[in-house]
Amino acid sequence: MSLLVVGSLAIDTIETPFGRVENVLGGSSTYISIAASYFIKPIRLVGVVGSDFSKEYINILEDREIDLEGMQVIPGGKTFRWGGRYHYDLNVRDTLYTDLNVFQHFNPVIPKSYKKTTYVCLGNIDPVLQHRVLEQIEKPRLVVGDTMNFWIKGKNAELRKTLKLLDVLILNESEAREITDEPNLIKAGKAVRELGPRIVVIKKGEHGALLFTPSTIFSAPAFPLENIYDPTGAGDTFAGGFIGWIAKTNDISDANLKRAVIYGSTMASFCVEKFSLDRFKNLTILEIHDRFHSFRELSHFEEDFLDNGK
Repeated sequence: MSLLVVGSLAIDTIETPFGRVENVLGGSSTYISIAASYFIKPIRLVGVVGSDFSKEYINILEDREIDLEGMQVIPGGKTFRWGGRYHYDLNVRDTLYTDLNVFQHFNPVIPKSYKKTTYVCLGNIDPVLQHRVLEQIEKPRLVVGDTMNFWIKGKNAELRKTLKLLDVLILNESEAREITDEPNLIKAGKAVRELGPRIVVIKKGEHGALLFTPSTIFSAPAFPLENIYDPTGAGDTFAGGFIGWIAKTNDISDANLKRAVIYGSTMASFCVEKFSLDRFKNLTILEIHDRFHSFRELSHFEEDFLDNGK
């Protein structure tokens, strides 16, 4: 099995009430790839960077055995840079700057060696680019896609066209409501499925996630954490854990999709415990499995039937 990840590579500056970091590695494809790398190899990354993308950043990716043949380096160009400040309510964020730089003219070219990749995960890039990627892939078993409010508002027609090519769409609750004009998340999840993806995951942040398949709805809890330092990349990390587990097991049954949602939530819960990608520097697969089982205990209870109405 193999996994192709296409999305942004970025250099971030992040400030929260608990600290600040400057010029750290970020981007949707980065978080997706690193989270998925705990479950599946090879991971083939496609993105674009400038000359300022240092060897330190490359080492972080290569240390997780991520294949960078598809990473375009534009000589003299600058990498996509983003700066954000979070409030005490970490769901509230101010974007301080967004400098697209070389990412503004990103044209994803899939290397020949990537074209037969089994699984594909598309970060929340322009839906036109997502469509262009899929035109270059030969019959993948499963395609997972992400999107954001910016594309829902600005390129709605193009997004709806791309949705018809996706098997799985992962989005947050505000995006689900916006794309369907439906305030109720259960109705919204079903309505998103009618747009093309047969499987939909709605992320609810600290309130967990909802999974919709043709035959089931599954509600997953969020892991209760005492220390949350930086939510940047948590959604992409969720997607990486989700598709990583599916690719590892090569199983898209409802039962395994539920496990994939929990593994996605597990990886996201580690992501927010430190700034940027720092939590993944020493994260072990044993820690991941331990937390996965802790998730199961969160909602486990014994059945107790009333006897004769008493």
